[in-house]
Amino acid sequence: MLQDKKGFTIIELLIVIAIIGLLATISIVALNGARQKGRDAKRVGDIRQLQTALELYFNDKNAYPVATTAITLGDATHKVLCDTAAGFQDTTTGCGKIYMGIVPANPLPNGSNYSYTGTATTFNIGFSLEDSTGSYTSGAHTATQDGIN
Repeated sequence: MLQDKKGFTIIELLIVIAIIGLLATISIVALNGARQKGRDAKRVGDIRQLQTALELYFNDKNAYPVATTAITLGDATHKVLCDTAAGFQDTTTGCGKIYMGIVPANPLPNGSNYSYTGTATTFNIGFSLEDSTGSYTSGAHTATQDGIN
C-alpha cells in the first residue's frame, strides 16, 4: 500500500534557501551604496551650513574666525561657533550670540575630519567625499567664502 506524502523535497528547500541568500546579498550591497551616498550628502549639507554660519559671523564681526593652523571642527574643543574672538570653542560659556550651537563633525566611517583655517578676510574648510554627490566628485574638497571646490 502506497502512501501519498505531501511536502517539499530537500532539493527544493535548498534551492529556495539559495535564492533567498542571493537576494539578501544583493540587497546588502545596494544598501551600502545608499549609506555611502547618504553620508556624502550629509557632508555637503554640513559644509553649506558652516559657510552660512561663518558668513553671519563675518557680517557681525567684519572678520572670519582666525586660525593660522588647521583646527578639527566638531571635536571636543571646537563644538560651538559664537561671537567670541576665537569663534570656535568648546561650550557656549561667554557667548553673546551663537551662530552654530553644534558644529558638525565628519559622519563615520570614512571621509576625513572637517578642518578649518582662516584669516580675517578668508576661510578654508577641508573635507572629503567617498563618492560623487551631485556635481561634486569623490575625494578632497575645499569650501571657501566663494563656494565649494
